[in-house]
Amino acid sequence: MNGDVQNRRAVFWICVLALFTAAVSFSIRTGASGAIKAALLDPAVPLHSGEMIAAALGYSFLGFALSLLVISPMLDLFGAKRVILLAAACFVLGPLLILLSPLGGGIDTVYPLLVAGMVISGVGWGATEASTNPVVAALYPDEKTGKLNVLHAWWPAGIVVGGVASLLFFQQLEFGWQALIALIPISGLVFGAWALTQRFPKTESTAMGVPFKEMLAEPFKRPSFWIFPIIMFLTASAELAPGSWVDVALTQTVGMPGIVVLIYVSAIMFVMRHFAGPLEHRFSDMGLLCLCTIPAAIGLYLLSIASSPATALFAATLWAIGVCFMWPTMLAAVSRRYPRGGPWSIGILGFAGAMAIYLVLPEIGKIYDRAKLQAAGGDAAFAALEPGAELQRVLAYAAQQSFQVIAIIPLLLFVIFGAVWLAERRHRGGGADKVRAGRP
Repeated sequence: MNGDVQNRRAVFWICVLALFTAAVSFSIRTGASGAIKAALLDPAVPLHSGEMIAAALGYSFLGFALSLLVISPMLDLFGAKRVILLAAACFVLGPLLILLSPLGGGIDTVYPLLVAGMVISGVGWGATEASTNPVVAALYPDEKTGKLNVLHAWWPAGIVVGGVASLLFFQQLEFGWQALIALIPISGLVFGAWALTQRFPKTESTAMGVPFKEMLAEPFKRPSFWIFPIIMFLTASAELAPGSWVDVALTQTVGMPGIVVLIYVSAIMFVMRHFAGPLEHRFSDMGLLCLCTIPAAIGLYLLSIASSPATALFAATLWAIGVCFMWPTMLAAVSRRYPRGGPWSIGILGFAGAMAIYLVLPEIGKIYDRAKLQAAGGDAAFAALEPGAELQRVLAYAAQQSFQVIAIIPLLLFVIFGAVWLAERRHRGGGADKVRAGRP
């Protein structure tokens, strides 16, 4: 029995380290994006460099989304341990390709190598999410919201570590972006080696004896399930899209590196996610999510007009409070309501979130590029700008316009979460406890 407890703890912390690595990878790619853009894209394609770096960052979400969709239903066939090891391998190979991209010569070779590295890094992230979420739900079936939020507290912890590394390398040590990217494989090698020594559990659906075909059919037999991927598309756009774009955008508007704002937000999220369990018991999962949309909406709008470090940090505080519970609580909500869907149901939800960022980020980049050309007075005028106050003004305007795109999303979520919350309370007669117990 003691061995089982120790194995459960070890597996949980392997899952934590894997998600932490995914977050460090995400944070470092975000922190290095400005430097990569300046070194590789600005000299070759100055008029479209914003769109191209946003698209490259977005390709990591495509890898994330597709790997989630493929791996999630097959998790028990592959085995969670093998999937964790796949994630570890991707966190080595992906950064290696990014590091090799400048050696390609022309932009026609450099950019595909950069994109390939982003995609493979995204596959590592997808393999991590596809395995760790169902594994933790199976390890702690009676504490899903609390434990999944604790697991995902280490996502912002990884953001903090990667962000601090970005600041240290660029601001203090004056290292190139290559040295920063080279940090990512270290953590991947560590959790991969640790995973080799442990036994991983079967998922809930397999433990319940649900046949594979029935697990695949479960989301399609329950039409109410499909509201959750729609919601996840929006919640991911409200949380991860700003996080991906913050270094490129806010650096131009608030007088300090945008990654500082991301570090600050992530530190708040790390702390608050440890309190998700008690808050969920007080409000229910849908109630908690509905309430969170209010500070998220206010914070995102204020971030879009922030013009100083003080206003950016105030806005970021509200944004962090608003979005911190969204992703893990959505996963727990689906796992609780549709346990027979197992990792497949959770994977569909993650796929929706990942595709949101894949689709949203390039659009933000396009808005940024259009706005900078508009502010400058056209293509030729922008190309003629020299470094200085006028270029800074143009880029600041573009950053503000690109950020305002997503400020409306939490308001839509307030309506949707509120409607689901009220509908469940009405149809179950105060039966949130039934939902918590996993009875649909």
